[in-house]
Amino acid sequence: MRLHRLEIAGFGPFLDRQTVDFDAFADDGIFLIAGRTGAGKSSILDAVCFGLYGSVPRYEGGEKRLRSDHCEPDDPSEVVVEFSTSAGRFRVTRSPEYLRPAKRGGGLTKQVSAVRLDVFRDGDWSTLAAKEREVGHELDEILQLSREQFLQVILLAQNRFARFLLADSKERQGLLRRLFGTERFEDVQARFDERRRASEHALAGVVATVDARVAEAERVVTDAELWGDAGAGHEGASTQERIDALRAAITRAEYRAERRGAERDETETRLTAADAALTAAHDEQKAQRERDRARAAMAQLDAEEPEIERAKTELQRARAAEALRATLTAATRAASALDDAQTGEADARERWDSSGITLGDLTPEALTSWAADRIRESGAWARVAELEDAADARAADLEAVRAQVETASALVESRDAERTELPARIAALTTRRDEARRGADRIDECKRALSSATARRDAAATSVTAGGALGDAERSLAAASTALADAQNALAALRRRRLDGIAGELATALVAGEPCTVCGSTEHPSPAEHSDPVSAEDIEAAEAVRDAAQATERTVRDRVTSLTADLAAAAARAEGRTVEAADAEVEAASRAHADAVAAAGEFADLDAEIEQAALALTALDEKRTEAAAALATAREQLAAVAQREQDATAQIAAARGAFESVAARVAAVVDQARTAQTLAAAMTERARAEAAVTAAAQEQEEALAASDFDDATAADAAMRSLPDQEALDARITAHRVQREKERSTLLELELRTLPEEPIDLAPVEAAALEARTAWKTAMDAAGRAETVAAQLERLVASAASEHTRNAERQAEHEILRGLADTIAGRAGNTHKMTLETFVLAAELEEIVTAANRRLSEMSTGRYQLQHSDALAARGAASGLGIVVFDAFTGQTRPAQSLSGGETFLSSLALALGLAEVVTARAGGIQLDTLFIDEGFGSLDADTLDVAMRTLDELRSGGRTVGVISHVEAMQEQIPAQLTVRATPEGPSVID
Repeated sequence: MRLHRLEIAGFGPFLDRQTVDFDAFADDGIFLIAGRTGAGKSSILDAVCFGLYGSVPRYEGGEKRLRSDHCEPDDPSEVVVEFSTSAGRFRVTRSPEYLRPAKRGGGLTKQVSAVRLDVFRDGDWSTLAAKEREVGHELDEILQLSREQFLQVILLAQNRFARFLLADSKERQGLLRRLFGTERFEDVQARFDERRRASEHALAGVVATVDARVAEAERVVTDAELWGDAGAGHEGASTQERIDALRAAITRAEYRAERRGAERDETETRLTAADAALTAAHDEQKAQRERDRARAAMAQLDAEEPEIERAKTELQRARAAEALRATLTAATRAASALDDAQTGEADARERWDSSGITLGDLTPEALTSWAADRIRESGAWARVAELEDAADARAADLEAVRAQVETASALVESRDAERTELPARIAALTTRRDEARRGADRIDECKRALSSATARRDAAATSVTAGGALGDAERSLAAASTALADAQNALAALRRRRLDGIAGELATALVAGEPCTVCGSTEHPSPAEHSDPVSAEDIEAAEAVRDAAQATERTVRDRVTSLTADLAAAAARAEGRTVEAADAEVEAASRAHADAVAAAGEFADLDAEIEQAALALTALDEKRTEAAAALATAREQLAAVAQREQDATAQIAAARGAFESVAARVAAVVDQARTAQTLAAAMTERARAEAAVTAAAQEQEEALAASDFDDATAADAAMRSLPDQEALDARITAHRVQREKERSTLLELELRTLPEEPIDLAPVEAAALEARTAWKTAMDAAGRAETVAAQLERLVASAASEHTRNAERQAEHEILRGLADTIAGRAGNTHKMTLETFVLAAELEEIVTAANRRLSEMSTGRYQLQHSDALAARGAASGLGIVVFDAFTGQTRPAQSLSGGETFLSSLALALGLAEVVTARAGGIQLDTLFIDEGFGSLDADTLDVAMRTLDELRSGGRTVGVISHVEAMQEQIPAQLTVRATPEGPSVID
């Protein structure tokens, strides 16, 4: 990059436009910017930085006083920087934001900043971009340097020169991060930490799940009494040993399920036969009921037969009369039409007589011809009548044009008012947009924080819920276990009582002289008494109670196991947070994220609104011109409309004549013509109706003569409406169809020889119920056995699979944890260096190597800079230290121990080394212009001479170096100079 030209006006201490031609110093290679302290030497570099990047480093954190205090309200403030790169030659023109007196109303208004980027092509300048955001994007591509990189490699500004050398590791890391863009490595570290935590949570959940499933399987085996002779696994056994013992129990469970399944199949066969017998009995009973119903229906249909015959006769005569309906109707209508025609002719003749018109030949043809003449006569006034009717519309047009004139006048005034309001609005919008941008930059950070907080909050809530549910389930389990123990004890007591009283029960069946079923003796000298009887039904009832309690206890125990696993997993994910603490974190993160999202949306809206306002400000003059042209056009239209109204009024007066209006005159003539036309039409219609009556009467007589009816009255009496005919036909058809249907049904059922007495279903239903009860009992037993076997198989298989995979997960977790700790500077990372610090340390080593190539010569071999990764005291950030090796002592010492001159030389060497590395990382861009603004006055003569030799080397290869200093020795050694001096009036000038 090479600077060619700089223009400054109304900026800093400069009021009038000052021009710096850097190309004039190209042959010298080095030039001096000299002047008294406070004259404005550093402001030249401020202007270069402002022109390229829109900001000045000296004003960071303070008031941005860019516009010159010497400016009057109308004086311009702008900086023009002309430069070239490998992409071409460019020119940036930028104006700062400042307050100026308002043109109306007094007070101050904000003048918005402006920028334009031009490119030199084909011998002329053309605009490449004219909006701040677009210019920024274009300059990023052209310069290939951020502002921080520019300040470190091209413009070595005052008070920033030695900062990099004397900074601690933390401050140096921040600077290097901006220069080399290594923020992504911090994201890598965060992602690895997140993966490590997720892996720890997953491992804890898997261990809890395996233990819960093994415990559940052992409980199922115990409840089902499947341990066999070996009994339950010994206490303290490993997880694998417990799984092996459970697999043996699975084999026993499968054998039991197979036996219960065979018993179920046998009872199902008996149930099928019983259901088939019951179904057959139901079918017989249904057929018996249908036969009796069909008999009753046939009797009812036979009773309706006489009425159906009468309906057939009525329908036959109605169809015969239907053939005469059209003829009779035509005769009636013809007579009615003749009456109407005669009445119409009389009315038309009366209106003709009352009109007062005299016509010699009063025939339809004469009347029609006379009416046509009158219609042609009225046509001449039709156009004038339309003008008369449109009077209101013309008046409305006239008012509309007058309103357009007023609207155009108001628009011209509003354009003038709007021109004074837009600048203040743009300034307010810009302030709000800057605030929104700062909030929007935190969206990604807030989103990650919200996601983590939400996951912990959900886990904490789940932990509390699972803990409460586990307590309830454990209490329910204790109650269910107590109820099961009570049921088992009651069953055992009943069984003991049954055994104790079995002798008495057998004694009740003894008969004198008959052998005893136990001992075979026929003598029973002392039979036992049955004082405490317990029946088999009592034992079955107790067993049912015991089974129900056992099922309840099993269900509750399953829930306790599941809740225990859920609680362990949730506690691991919650990371020790309480629900209240987690809710507070989520609420805070949610608010922060919502604020950032809202700020992003507001930023986009405000940016677009600012662009629209700027465009509106630019286009206001053109719009006012358009409004003035619209006003002139509206006035011309007003004159034209007024002239048309005057012409129409004259034509209407001439056509009205003696009538009230032209329309009234046309209506009178048209009414006379219509009266004549009506009379002609009535006379013609009366003649036609007389002929129609004669023809209809003759046709009616001929039709009656050919029919079975004596006259029209008899035919009218036999007629029925079409719906009545359809109803009669439907009734006859329905009776015939129903009779055929019932006859067919009855014939089929009579052939089955069903019994006359009602069929009894009770014995068959009892047999079917008994078979179904036996089948349900066998089905339940088989289902329980299969459920136990399937449940054991599922639990053991799942536990074994998870147990096997858990070992692999543990190994992967150890690798991931070691990697995450190393990247984050923990555990085995002895230097406590993060990944980002490690990358920056490599860059720093290259910078130090590049700096030492110059520092060794400048210090005559005494000093060398060294990168230090020693641990800082009290856990401070480390890994990016810089120490100085002193060849005279053979020891290293901190950079802060250097003298002022030594610090200057070391800082200069480090700054030049940093410039080399940064430019290499930026794509190896060429730096043809360099500025140094630093206190050369702290150097003695020898050190100054060394610094001058170094600067002289920098101009090799066509580079131009600008140095800011007021040291007289430098003024003597550098002939090419710019002098900045303050005038007696106050503003500074450049000579």
